[in-house]
Amino acid sequence: MDPRTSAQDVMRCDLCKTAVVQMHCDTCLVNLCTACVGNHMISDQYINHKVVTFQTRKSTPIYPGCVIHDKERCKMYCKQCNIPVCTKCIASDEHLGHKLSEILQILDEKKDSIIQEQIELNDTIHPTYQDIASDVQNRMSQLQKEYVDLSTAITKHGEDWHRDSDKLVKKLTADVEDIKNTQLQTLRKQMDEINKTMSDIKNEINSLEDAVASKDISKVYSVKSKIEKYRKLPPKIVPSLPKFFPGKIQLELCKLFGSLSLSSITSNKHDYNMTTSQKSSEAGSSPPVKQLLDEPETVTTIDTGDRELHNVACLSDEEIWTSGCDSTMKLYSINQGSLLKSINTRSGNMPGDIAVTKNGDLVYTDDKDRTVNIVKNEKIVEMIRLQNWIPLSVCSTSCGDLLVIMGNDVITQIRVVRYSGSTKKQTIQVYDKGNLVYSNSHEKYMTENKNLDICVSDNGAEAVAVVNQAGKLRFRYTGHTPATRKRPFDPVGIITDSQSHILTADFNNECVHIIDQDGQFLRYIDCGLSYPIGLCTDTTDNLENAGVL
Repeated sequence: MDPRTSAQDVMRCDLCKTAVVQMHCDTCLVNLCTACVGNHMISDQYINHKVVTFQTRKSTPIYPGCVIHDKERCKMYCKQCNIPVCTKCIASDEHLGHKLSEILQILDEKKDSIIQEQIELNDTIHPTYQDIASDVQNRMSQLQKEYVDLSTAITKHGEDWHRDSDKLVKKLTADVEDIKNTQLQTLRKQMDEINKTMSDIKNEINSLEDAVASKDISKVYSVKSKIEKYRKLPPKIVPSLPKFFPGKIQLELCKLFGSLSLSSITSNKHDYNMTTSQKSSEAGSSPPVKQLLDEPETVTTIDTGDRELHNVACLSDEEIWTSGCDSTMKLYSINQGSLLKSINTRSGNMPGDIAVTKNGDLVYTDDKDRTVNIVKNEKIVEMIRLQNWIPLSVCSTSCGDLLVIMGNDVITQIRVVRYSGSTKKQTIQVYDKGNLVYSNSHEKYMTENKNLDICVSDNGAEAVAVVNQAGKLRFRYTGHTPATRKRPFDPVGIITDSQSHILTADFNNECVHIIDQDGQFLRYIDCGLSYPIGLCTDTTDNLENAGVL
C-alpha cells in the first residue's frame, strides 16, 4: 500500500522490504518474513540467532555484547571486576580465579533492587510528598484565615476611633497585606518545588517500571539510583504571624492606635518524617500515644450467644464483625452490644477468617470452596478462587491490597500471596537457611504491621514468624510462657497496634502476648477468656478479643 494514500500499512520484512512480517530475530532485533529466515540465519554464522514468531518477539533475554570480543554475547558476570564477560573472556587469564555468576542471576538481583526502590518511591516517598503538599496547603489556608482575623481586629479597633485614624488603619492593613503576600509567596514557591519533585518522582517510578519490564539486560543494568535525592525531604516553612497591640489614649495618634510586631518565616529541616501510602483518619493530627496498662481494663463485653467465636474485625470504633462455628457473620454495636446485621456465607460453610478493607467492606475466606469473598452492599462477590491451594487467613493492608496466606492440598507448602483486587502481585514463600519458615499446618493467622512487616502466628510451629515486605525473615518469636502456667506457647489470633506492637492470643495459656516490632517481649494481658482466639484493635488501640468466657 502507498503510505501517501493510506492511513496505515502492515509491517514489512526488514530484508526484502515487501513481504508481511511473520518472524522476528530476538538476537538482532530484525523483523523477517518466512522466506528470508534462512538468509538471515546464514548472514552471520558467528551469531546465535534466536528466531521466534512475531507475536512472541522479545521473549528471549538480550545478553549484552562483549566490549572486548566482537560478536560475542556475555552470559556470565565477573563479580570481582564488576563487568559482564563472555566465554572467551572466561577462557582468558584476565579473570582466572575470579568469582563468576550467571548474568541472569545478576539481572534478578538488580531487578529486585529496582523493585524495592520502586516500592519505596511509590509507597513511602511519593505519599510523603503528598502529605507535605497537603500540609503546606492547609497552612496556606490557615494563614489566610488568620490574616483575615488579624485585619478584622485592626479594622474593628479603628472603628472605635475618630475619622482621622482611618489613614493609619489603612496603612497598617496594607502592611499586613504586604507581610501576608510575602509569606504566601514563600509558601507558594515551596509548593511549586514540591509539585515538581512529585512529578519527577512519578517519572522515576515510570522509568523503573519500564526497566523492570524490560528484557534488555544492558538497559536494566544501566539504571542509576536516584532515591537518595528524594529521601532528602524539604524543610518545613512555618510563617510567624504578627500580633496586633491596641494602644491606649495617652500618646500621639500613631502610638495610641497600635502597631504590628515583627514577623518571620522559619525553615525546619527535620520537621517532616517519611510516611506510607496509608492516610491518617484525621489529616493534620496524630493520635496520642497510649501507654501499656499494668492491668487490663474491661470496657465492654458482648454476649453473642455463640458457643465460641473464632474471628473479630473492627469496622470502626463503634462496630465490630464476628464469626464463629457456623456460616453467619455478625455485626455488633460495641457500646450497646446489640446485633446490627447478620450475613451468611454464600456456600453455607463456616468462614475461615474475616477482615475489613480500607473502604469498610467485609472480606472472608472459605476454605471448603477455596475462595476469598467480599461483601459489598450486603451482596457477596467472589474475588479470588484458588486451585490446589486452600486460603487460611486474610488481611487488608495499609495500601488497600489483600494478603492471603494459603496452604497446598497435601499440607507441604505454605505461602503468602499479595492481591490487588483479584490480581496477584506478589508471592512470598519464605525459606530460612534452606528450611521453610512456616510449619506444614493449616492453622495460621496473619496481619500487617505499621512498618509493612507481615506477621504470621504459626500454631503448628508454636511461633510467630515476621517477614519484611519483600518476604525476608526478620525474626521468630517462640513465646515467653507465664511461670504460673508453663504450657507450650500456642499462638492463634494476631494483630498490631498504632505503635507497631504485635499482639497474639495464646490459646493454651489463656492470655495475649505483646511484643515490639523487633520481637522483644513486653508483657502479657490476662484477657479473661478461657480460650482466646480472634483479636483486633480499633483506632484508639482498644483490644477486641474473641473466644470462650
